[in-house]
Amino acid sequence: MMKIVPLILLLAFATLHPFIRIGHRGAYDYEPENTLRSFEKAIELGVDMIELDVYQCASHELVVMHDDDVDRTTNGHGPVEAKTLAQLKLLDAGKGEKIPTLQEVFDLVNRKVKINIELKGPHTAQATADLIYLYVNSKGWRFDDFYVSSFDHQELMRFHAACPQVKIGGLYESSRKPFAKKNYKSFYAIGVAKNSLTQKYIDRAHKKGLKIFAYTVNDADEIKKMKAMGVDGIFSNYPDKFGA
Repeated sequence: MMKIVPLILLLAFATLHPFIRIGHRGAYDYEPENTLRSFEKAIELGVDMIELDVYQCASHELVVMHDDDVDRTTNGHGPVEAKTLAQLKLLDAGKGEKIPTLQEVFDLVNRKVKINIELKGPHTAQATADLIYLYVNSKGWRFDDFYVSSFDHQELMRFHAACPQVKIGGLYESSRKPFAKKNYKSFYAIGVAKNSLTQKYIDRAHKKGLKIFAYTVNDADEIKKMKAMGVDGIFSNYPDKFGA
């Protein structure tokens, strides 16, 4: 009987605190990153959430791109923010894929999974909030279909002021002293590089009511280790390695 009780408690905890499987830039190592093809693959592989990055281009649309220029991920050259959407759409983002707009990703996902929008460039906060309001107010989406994060905490707080109904999370390269940042009390979660995470830090975050999302974890054994440490979500380029 003594062995049964802990198992029941463990199952109850797992039900109350579901682990979130996040496809990093879609299924980054299977399809070209941050493309519709990559997001489709991540959904096919059973993620709970896709993660993507946004900049605002010269014609003011939000486009899905990790870098501030197009050089690494396309056959083009130059800053994302200096190009119009029409110019960006001429580029090959891999396997014939085009750079998608954030709105195109919303339409593709169609509430099948949640969407983590990382604000990469300036002037993305208000535009992201406006697009979310459009989909909530006129297309049947819910605010909890979205999660918004950023390393730029000022831009993140601008988003929070514009759209407080959506959960937000600060991103950190290190777990050193993020709790000293004044904005963390508005955060739902903190995203931290996997190699910086310790059990003490995770436990401390949980005591403060914060979720911990680890990035970027691509090895199956490392994923198991992160789960055992109690992280609440993992970003991975290989969504099929999450397991049960």
